Order: sequence, then C-alpha cells, then structure tokens
Amino acid sequence: MTPQRLPLGILDAWMWARPLDTMESLRWIEGYERVAEQAKRLPGTRLVYVADREADILALMQRAQALAHPADYLLRAQHNRCLPQGGKLWEATLASAPLGEIHFTLPARTGQRTRAVSQAVHVCTAPLPNGQDGTMPVTCLIARETGAPAGHKPIEWRLLTNRSIASLAEAAELLEWYRCRWEIETLFHVLKNGCRIEELQLGEIKKLEVALVIYLVVAWRLTHLTRLAREQPDLPASEVFDQIEWQSAWLLAEKTPPKKTPSVREVVRQIAMLGGFLGRKGDGEPGVKTLWQGFARVSSFARGAEKLKAIYAL
Repeated sequence: MTPQRLPLGILDAWMWARPLDTMESLRWIEGYERVAEQAKRLPGTRLVYVADREADILALMQRAQALAHPADYLLRAQHNRCLPQGGKLWEATLASAPLGEIHFTLPARTGQRTRAVSQAVHVCTAPLPNGQDGTMPVTCLIARETGAPAGHKPIEWRLLTNRSIASLAEAAELLEWYRCRWEIETLFHVLKNGCRIEELQLGEIKKLEVALVIYLVVAWRLTHLTRLAREQPDLPASEVFDQIEWQSAWLLAEKTPPKKTPSVREVVRQIAMLGGFLGRKGDGEPGVKTLWQGFARVSSFARGAEKLKAIYAL
C-alpha cells in the first residue's frame, strides 16, 4: 500500500498448516525476499517491508544485509538486544536526547474514546552482532507517549530499521509508515468476517488454497474501494467498477441509475447504504463492513442481470 494507506494489491500469501517441520519464522524472511524481488522490478519506487513483533528475528536482518538492502525494513521490536560495547539497545536509545515530539489522534477502540496522543521520539543507531563474528548497523526508534490520561496505558512503539534517521521529520515518516500496518488487520477482518473463509467446507487443501487466493483478492478490492472513495472521491466510477455493478446499486435501491457515470464516492456510498450505511450528514464516510454487506447484494444482482441479458439477448 501507499503511505496514504491506499491498498495496491496482494503480493504474496504464505499458507501453512500445523504441525510443520519448518519454522514459521521463515515466512517473515520469505516475505522480505518477495518485496526485494519487486524492488528490482521497480527501481524508481522505494519499497518498505513493515512487520510486527514476530518479524524481529536476526535471520531477517541478516538476509536484508546479504541482499544489500534492496528494500527497507521496519520491524516492531520484540527483543531488547545486547550491544557489543555493553548495555541494552532500548536503554541506550532512551538515554539519547529526544529528537522532539509527534502528535496524532488515536481512533476510538472498544471501551475507549478517540483521544490525542503526544510521543517523545528517541533514536539510536548501533552495531548489532550479525551472528557471523561481525556487526551490522541497525537503527532503533522508540516513540513513548507523554502525558497519557489517567487510566490509559501510555502508547510506546519500539521499531527497528535499516534506515538512518537524522531528524524528527524522518522519524515521523517512519512512524507513519508503521501506523499503516494496521491496514493488514482490516484486510483480514474482511477476509474472515466478510468473506467468511473460516466457514468454507471444502474437501481438499488444494481447493481451499484456491478459494483463499480468490477471497484475498476480493478482500483487497473492498479495502481498496473504501480507501479510494476517501482519497480520490471524484474519480469516475468506470475506472474501478463495471457499468452493471454501479447500475445495480441504484436498481437494488429501487432508483433510476444516473445517465452520467457517477464518481467512485457516489457509488461506494450507494453500495454501502445497501449494507446498512445511513448516509446522514454526520455519519462521515462508510466503512468496509457496510461496503462488503452491500457489495454482496450488488454482486449477486449483477451476475443475475448478466445471465438474463445473455439468455434473452436483452
């Protein structure tokens, strides 16, 4: 996805079943390798591999170094690593003078309201043992919340990257990239709860894998449309919808489809209203849940309309 959180597609899917003889940590290394392969095909594009705590493994950083870092990595730190000169990485990072503070709004969560967050940013680049009697430079970035409200656990992120950080602006950029990682949770939310892949009753693993690949594309499309309607609302709907799709959204609502091609935002809102979005003045833009619920109706209706058209030559 882009730094603006527009999902661009699915690059790779790592499928496995327990128990395995192969360590599951290998999937993180393979994931970086797939991104590195894309970097060679896209020399004019900076690619960044963003991952959570499970990817904080020495072998991944070793692999990135062996490939000469064709893509950057940005990992949530899980291990407080020892430094060759003594001491621990996190303590050394926090001992450095903060570069400054960043500010953002934390969205509402279950049992918690939206609130403003301020974090002090600390950075330290240190040589870490590379497991081969040598070292490799790794930058640790720690963003620690200051002035957290009573009853709220301060938000603290510890990140590792191969990039050097010389200013608060560069640190803030990486933190924004890490915040984009949440979008993968949205994708799997759609995959599990919208596409209901856990309810599939297929008799063979090969059939299940094919179904998962198809549903991954469906989940991507729904998250892409949700974000696109906000980032490029005036884009003509014909760029991302078939004509029968967007017309079906109006027909299902018992309305006459517009003669002129509507915008992406207009179509997404119309589809979402079929899924329960009310579209009132204070409702903002629809979320992915109402979009997938409405799109399920639109897809069935559009397929039926195409079938009728083919049978009766309408």
